[in-house]
Amino acid sequence: MVTLRDIHNAKTNVERYTLRTPQRHSPFFSARLGVNTQLKLEMGQHSGSFKTRGAFHQMLELGDAALSRGVVAVSGGNFARAVGYCSGVLGVDAIVCMPENAPGNSIDATRDYGAKVELLPDAVAAFARADEWLARGRTNLHPFDSPAQIAGNGVVALEILEDCPGMTDIIVSIGGGGLIAGIIAAVKAVKPAVRVWGVEPETAPTMQRALEAGEIVNIKPASLSKTLGAPFVGRAALDLCREHLEDLILVSDLDMIAAQQRFIQDEGICPELAAASTLAAAEAIKDRLSAENELVLLICGCNDSAEDVARYAKLLERQST
Repeated sequence: MVTLRDIHNAKTNVERYTLRTPQRHSPFFSARLGVNTQLKLEMGQHSGSFKTRGAFHQMLELGDAALSRGVVAVSGGNFARAVGYCSGVLGVDAIVCMPENAPGNSIDATRDYGAKVELLPDAVAAFARADEWLARGRTNLHPFDSPAQIAGNGVVALEILEDCPGMTDIIVSIGGGGLIAGIIAAVKAVKPAVRVWGVEPETAPTMQRALEAGEIVNIKPASLSKTLGAPFVGRAALDLCREHLEDLILVSDLDMIAAQQRFIQDEGICPELAAASTLAAAEAIKDRLSAENELVLLICGCNDSAEDVARYAKLLERQST
């Protein structure tokens, strides 16, 4: 299990390569939700998401010998971008196996950052291709179920705790679970009374299914949010959520789109749907919060393309008429 010491080690390991992202109070959402609300803008991290912290930590922990053999990863979005960015900075030969239906802007960004991209028909084929590269001697980088990735993610929580020492609640989106695993590991070690809430799309309930079954369950995610489209959650995330999660909130794609539009209109920022889901979840639980609470929404990324954001807005408009 990832410890607080592991997370502090990750902080030391990656701090010269990563940004300390800003956190700010939101008067708009505080009034809307009836609770003091702060936004942790991890969307401002290099490559546009939190994934960069863990990707750097994974690579740096491998050492020169393993890195010299090259690395391989599977991703349909933000982890691909992060591996591309980190490999470019560190001068590592990286191959990212991506499904053909991955967002075009993420495919382009991964290549532009410096990684080689191999497009496969689907995620199953992408993992199979990565296994071939592993057999040839490359080193695997896991997008969420890696102790080093989780420890890197936990650094986000250390910053939040410094910037908001009075935090009582935090909402975190769940895809494969690496982010919420890092947040729980850090927050519960430093301030156990903080309530950690998870949020997933109704059409990609990986953690919900795992919690119900008591074991990892494979699903076929169908959400518009591709970055919340992992087919299963990691073991560490499942164990930590089973023990520490306050509650798991399911939201619809339309809920996430509406929240994304509120961020654009009220905050002047455009988080991706995965990040906007935290506001949608806050709307759903606001009667369980009070004016005395201090809520943090973890805004994990901003890599939806402008075309996708416009398409989502039109979908929301059609559903509202």
